[in-house]
Amino acid sequence: MAVFVDYDGTITDRDTFDVLMHVCAGPRQWERIESSLSDGTMTLREALQLQASQVCLSLEEAETAIARHARIEPSFAGFVRACDAHGAKLVVLSGGIGTLIGRAFARAGLKLEVRANDAEISVRGWRMTFRDDSRHGHDKALAIEEARARGLRTVYVGDGISDYEGAVAADVRFAKRGRSLERHLRDRGVPFTVFSEFDEVSAALWNGA
Repeated sequence: MAVFVDYDGTITDRDTFDVLMHVCAGPRQWERIESSLSDGTMTLREALQLQASQVCLSLEEAETAIARHARIEPSFAGFVRACDAHGAKLVVLSGGIGTLIGRAFARAGLKLEVRANDAEISVRGWRMTFRDDSRHGHDKALAIEEARARGLRTVYVGDGISDYEGAVAADVRFAKRGRSLERHLRDRGVPFTVFSEFDEVSAALWNGA
């Protein structure tokens, strides 16, 4: 089994750029960008680049802000252990900033494979560096398709717009309660399981073992 998990808003309670934009540009600018993203007038790639350009913090300042305002869901560490105990390969897929994700996992004592976008960091504004040329900047479905081609059963756990294609491509899907991925899959009649905490995902996959 290969298990793919989104980071921002799935493993964490708040999106990285939610925190950074509130610190640097205020909530109104965040809400304007999110509105354009939701109504389809802006791609995720464009939204991420615009958000990044307004972050005028050093890496250390950004890390401090995120550590203060966002947390890793408490049962995620147990989920990581469950994946390891059952021989499931766990990969974190993110449209966010790989450097910040790696630092957050280090603070939590977690060592995980992360495939993410990243950024050139400057106090004059950040510049996104994307994994590929897709409209999200990171085509998560490719990782699922590669795992399926190797004969692995694929599981996807996510919450938002960047997870739509990856979730649909997977054999088994988990959507965070009350987020846009839940609505997307339900509207399209794609089977999935809703969850709030990772111990629910563990229970569904391995009967709570």
